[in-house]
Amino acid sequence: MAVVASAPGKVLMTGGYLILERPNAGIVLSTNARFYAIVKPVCEEIKPDSWAWAWTDVKLTSPQMSRETMYKMSLKHLTLQRVSTSESRNPFVEYAVQYAVAAAHATFDKNKKDALHKLLLQGLDITILGCNDFYSYRSEIEARGLPLAPEVLATLPPFNSIAFNAEETGGGNCKPEVAKTGLGSSAAMTTAVVAALLHYLGVVDLSSLTKDQHQEKKDSMDLDVVHVIAQTAHCIAQGKVGSGFDVSSAVYGSQRYVRFSPEVLSSAQGAVKDAPLEEVIADVLKGKWDHERTKFSLPPLMTLLLGEPGSGGSSTPSMVGAVKKWQKSDPQKSLGTWRKLSEANSALESQLNMLSKLAEEHWDAYKGIINSCSMHKSEKWMDQASEPCQAEIIRALLGARDAMLRIRCQMRQMGEAAGIPIEPESQTRLLDATMDMEGVLLAGVPGAGGFDAIFAVTLGDSNSNVIKAWSSLNVLALLVREDPHGVSLESSDPRAEQITSGISSVQI
Repeated sequence: MAVVASAPGKVLMTGGYLILERPNAGIVLSTNARFYAIVKPVCEEIKPDSWAWAWTDVKLTSPQMSRETMYKMSLKHLTLQRVSTSESRNPFVEYAVQYAVAAAHATFDKNKKDALHKLLLQGLDITILGCNDFYSYRSEIEARGLPLAPEVLATLPPFNSIAFNAEETGGGNCKPEVAKTGLGSSAAMTTAVVAALLHYLGVVDLSSLTKDQHQEKKDSMDLDVVHVIAQTAHCIAQGKVGSGFDVSSAVYGSQRYVRFSPEVLSSAQGAVKDAPLEEVIADVLKGKWDHERTKFSLPPLMTLLLGEPGSGGSSTPSMVGAVKKWQKSDPQKSLGTWRKLSEANSALESQLNMLSKLAEEHWDAYKGIINSCSMHKSEKWMDQASEPCQAEIIRALLGARDAMLRIRCQMRQMGEAAGIPIEPESQTRLLDATMDMEGVLLAGVPGAGGFDAIFAVTLGDSNSNVIKAWSSLNVLALLVREDPHGVSLESSDPRAEQITSGISSVQI
């Protein structure tokens, strides 16, 4: 029986750079762009002599990359060895497989271990698929002379095969890089593989996760196990302990996030060659995971839009390095910038929470104001209010805009001081033009900034006009929207549904 699990990509709306240090918070929105992992046995029957085997087969297929890699997994040490050596590695999936199997060993008693052994002898056949939204098809669209419009993206077949960046491969032996949109594909992929494997091996039971998931205590305990294993695999594969917000949102969905203390992973980082993997993972599972997450999603009648400006992505690690260097060299100025940035982040968060609360308490007034503001530029919003309650809603809208402008200003200053393009001039012009459009609440560069996709939050039905305006500014609006749900179990192979719900739910 195949198990299919999926995990969403993310947009870090606030908290870029600050989220690396506790107790700074970030607001991260999960999206309808999902990564899928399908796990099933390699062979249906176990051969009679299999009890004596020391190895089992693991097959990893990535149809979009036209790749298939075969491994042997040691049933004693739980380590993977590649059989086919020509392929480039996928360390994220390799660690996900090893750690998920080790988690089963670490949590099962003798009886369950025997059943696990039998299951593993059948081999693990793993297929990974990412929604088109994780990858950039902009150059393909331009090469075919088609307009830069989401309608064109929607005509691509689901899980389209991925072309490599041709210009990146000029350096001889450098690996082909896939052009990405910055939604956190490695975190979503790692989380989907871990969730599918843990469910397949019987470590967790994700079948009760409904769309209003994560209510039950038991569900959340199972999700916590998925989170710890995915977080560990992702950090070790990356070779560094990041803030972890991308994995957290892939597991739990949209949230306000404060990072875990990096020490919790010291046993996995220092995993000495002779320490059994099972013990290392048992240690990590028992560790003091002190991250904090609070439910958060955009207020009603607001739409998250992402636009790809076509200047290619930026390297987050090198930008983070430059900011850390600047912090060391000018501690006083950098502290001041961080404090102002942190205040502006909190202000944006509280205005958005206030809008959600007002929507709940005064739905009719809220709906009316959002609809009328969606047709005007922000300087005309106050004119739409005829009673105190409406004015309160508009003050919160303007407060959110103001906080976003302050965030952008501090991010620009930080970039200038650190000598990196956090909000490059081309992005500043684009964001200013976007914030000046009718019905746009805010716009910014997500995460660490740079030349990645930009985001906007629009009111009511104004998103279609923004999409048109972006197209004329040479910005390709993506099909991505906010979807606050985290990891989930799927009923079938997503390729079987000819048109994915992600595409059919987009209003163009």
